[in-house]
Amino acid sequence: MYNYYFAVASQRFLLQEEPLEEILRERMDYYESINKDIDFWLVMNPQFIKNFNNNSINSQKFHQSYAAVVSLDKQFIQWLKLRISFVILGDFQSSSLFIPEY
Repeated sequence: MYNYYFAVASQRFLLQEEPLEEILRERMDYYESINKDIDFWLVMNPQFIKNFNNNSINSQKFHQSYAAVVSLDKQFIQWLKLRISFVILGDFQSSSLFIPEY
């Protein structure tokens, strides 16, 4: 089983109000410098949050477009929460490797 961790917020917030692109680019550069494979993805309108039990998301009834940073690295997602305060954290398990739809 694979354990996945995520930080989710509205697309507008993550992509326009926060420096997410810069944060992820810096993380990719860091991974490259230590020869680590990329283990995170930016996912637009992730379907898995429909099953996520959180009143902040469920109260929106999916009228907003969401984006999520998904990772195998729990510490990275926790660090991301410190860097971008207004995200909701969660996790899920899967028997297969997560491959985002593009």
